[in-house]
Amino acid sequence: MKKLSYLLILASSMNALSQSLHPMEPSKNHYAVLEKLNSEIASTHHELDSIRFPASSYHPVSLLYIMATPQYLKTPHIEELKTSIQFPANSSEQTRAELDFLLEWQTRRTKEQEVRASEILAPIGYWPHLSIKKDHENYSSNMNDLFFEGRTVMGDDCTYENYPATAKLLSGVTTDMRIMEFTVKYHLLRARPYALEPKLKPLAIMSSPSFASGHTLWAYIQAYIWSELIPRKREEFLKVAYEIGESREIMGIHYPSDEEAARILAHDMLSAMWGDSKFISDLDAAKREWK
Repeated sequence: MKKLSYLLILASSMNALSQSLHPMEPSKNHYAVLEKLNSEIASTHHELDSIRFPASSYHPVSLLYIMATPQYLKTPHIEELKTSIQFPANSSEQTRAELDFLLEWQTRRTKEQEVRASEILAPIGYWPHLSIKKDHENYSSNMNDLFFEGRTVMGDDCTYENYPATAKLLSGVTTDMRIMEFTVKYHLLRARPYALEPKLKPLAIMSSPSFASGHTLWAYIQAYIWSELIPRKREEFLKVAYEIGESREIMGIHYPSDEEAARILAHDMLSAMWGDSKFISDLDAAKREWK
């Protein structure tokens, strides 16, 4: 009987391994336009390229995530992925166009958009260190944030209590996402848009480098995972992720290239996880909850 159970588990895992990750959708809207512009250093404004995110503004908790142990990724994956993306030079044609795009958002954003971006979407985000102890005062709210996209698309019954295997998978993936987020940010030290463009009036001042967008990385890696669990809802999950990314531009705290790089990095991270047996096992267990 034990042998039969083992074979069933093994067969299930092999079945998950045989399923390929859904391919990433192409760039769209303003991202597809801006990425075609010249991203190289422009000699006429090369002095901008010396501007980096200041060390005096580093956040200690974000630095600690660089030292954390990943759940599904391996150290070589992290090292490879952190060098796989690069932001446009500060002096480049593309960055100038992105700053102008943010200035345009600043003139047309409505009060309703500002409130949704800064007061509703900005506070959302799962932080692994808040879930180590269940008696932590923020444990429940943090776990609820872990299911934000699932609840948004699938309804209020989509909770960590009702779907424990899904919670385990999302927690592991998001732990690796936080490690990747801050590894990339502190490797590249991209200055925030308002450091380059004094006319920008951001809705918040941030305590970590700009590239890539952590909110967007979180939003897309969640959307990709949820759409593997519930494929028929993929478009809806991606719509939520897009809104989260766009909200960072509305706030004036991220360049569009921060969002697009995060979308690509999220998919690349999952591609790397796809070869990990623990990830496949946890993914398969979560899928069973949604059959």
